[in-house]
Amino acid sequence: MSSLSSSIQSLWQYMWQLSKQTKRLMRFDMVAMVDNGNLSKKERKLADQVLPGGAGSPGGGNSGGSNNNGSNGGSYNLAKKVGLFLGPGLFLLVLLMPTPADMTPVAKSVLASTAWIATWWITEAIPIPATSLLPIVLFPLLGAQDVKTTTSSYGDNTVFLFMGGFLIAAAMERWNLHRRIALNIIKLVGTGPKTIILGFMVATAFLSMWISNTATAMMMMPIGLAVILQVALLLKEQGSDIDTSVGKFNFGTALMLGIAYAASIGGVATIIGTPPNGIFVGVVKEMWGQDISFASWLAYGIPLAVVTLIFAWWYLTSVAYPVKIKELPGGMRVINDEIQKLGPISKAETQVAAVFVLVALLWISSSFVLKDFIPMINDATISILGALLLFLLPVNLAKGQFVLDWESALKIPWGILLLFGGGISLAGGFKSSGLAEWIATRLVGLEGAPMLVIVLAVTAMTIFLTEVTSNTATATMLMPVMASMGVAMGIHPYVLMITAAIACSYAFMLPVATPPNAVVFGTGYVTIPQMVRAGFWLNIFGILAITALTIYYLPLVWGISFTTLPTWIN
Repeated sequence: MSSLSSSIQSLWQYMWQLSKQTKRLMRFDMVAMVDNGNLSKKERKLADQVLPGGAGSPGGGNSGGSNNNGSNGGSYNLAKKVGLFLGPGLFLLVLLMPTPADMTPVAKSVLASTAWIATWWITEAIPIPATSLLPIVLFPLLGAQDVKTTTSSYGDNTVFLFMGGFLIAAAMERWNLHRRIALNIIKLVGTGPKTIILGFMVATAFLSMWISNTATAMMMMPIGLAVILQVALLLKEQGSDIDTSVGKFNFGTALMLGIAYAASIGGVATIIGTPPNGIFVGVVKEMWGQDISFASWLAYGIPLAVVTLIFAWWYLTSVAYPVKIKELPGGMRVINDEIQKLGPISKAETQVAAVFVLVALLWISSSFVLKDFIPMINDATISILGALLLFLLPVNLAKGQFVLDWESALKIPWGILLLFGGGISLAGGFKSSGLAEWIATRLVGLEGAPMLVIVLAVTAMTIFLTEVTSNTATATMLMPVMASMGVAMGIHPYVLMITAAIACSYAFMLPVATPPNAVVFGTGYVTIPQMVRAGFWLNIFGILAITALTIYYLPLVWGISFTTLPTWIN
């Protein structure tokens, strides 16, 4: 019995670990991060003024937090306690209420299940990956779907597309290739403070296209803090009177926020860049059997990411926190030092880079080249092929060392894959039960309104909703609703779906909105008012940019008509 209890406790702790993998607020000893033992006493004293205090320092930083030894990585707060009972309560309430007109009993059972699942996703009453398994229990019990149909969603090709992407990212991180790429991009842009920030943002956005935005922000943040300290030291050496203390140094604030925002912006450029993109692709496949190719997404995602990144850089460095330093001789010294520490590029890095380039080229060309020779190939096939190659390529065959091993693979966010499966399963339930169609007929209040107004409304609603909820959970809940709403209004469903999916990644105001915001806020260098001040106007720009590109650019690159329903709808 004690063995069973111990096993259950271990599983529970592991599920919480998965749940918190991309959501932790971390506290760091910033001075220790940038001090490699070569700082003088004077420089170390300045570092204490320039960088926020880390864990254990009295009052250090702005991130708050407490020392918590609970198994869930944080206190079981009131919101979680309320959510724990509210979820099942709403489930029973919906089941027991009279069935609305035109709604089938099966549709009502799916609606009740959704109320429970959404409540636990939002409040995190239990680990998010664990909540994502509820459809496997609820749908068969309520007669909404059989077990085979429900569980097949967890093996959807989109899940394996992301699994392969996560494994490739794990190999990059294992051998520090991502760090080498980032440092060299920053080195290319020059030594002006504004261009240094641009370099960080470009490097962060590029990496976030391929690996987790959280991992990207975590990697770039200590490098950014080291550069802030280096710039402050050089300013003092030149006798500058610029205040370089925490919260008053515009260069530092703009750089930290730039890293956070670029990590989110870069994710929209590719299907695997951020979970909401994959959820959109998965729901389209589940509901209509249509594939969105990697190349098609790039054609829309890259221009949107580039436009937003340029605006974010300009706004941060020229309006929100204007950087008035024109040139800083020697300002890239810390970057060169970091590159030197990496040493020459290793065999493993070369192998990872080769696989990465191969997979990227196959993704881009699959829809218009490979399909002619291998009709059944898709992006998930390519993704898993790349991951398998990494397990096969030897680094040191005599020692049995390969580019990727299972120990490294275990570190990928498996919980996200369960969340994908739960979301796709939920979408399947919406469709098969008729719930999606029922909801859509009641959400057509905007029918007849100009397309501009419709897209603008959906974008604004989603962006501000995801400021306080998980972007992945928000996308999971909205995708089937947007799909059915579009069909009911007689417009192409892609329009509202991709608008909502992209908008889920454009939350820049609050630390809780997205993990990169939390990572930077957790350093203590940026306060909530500073983030809100800059993030609000980025949200507004995001609403305008997404609306404009969706209406005027998406039809051109995807070859769709807004006012004509595709033949595959029925």
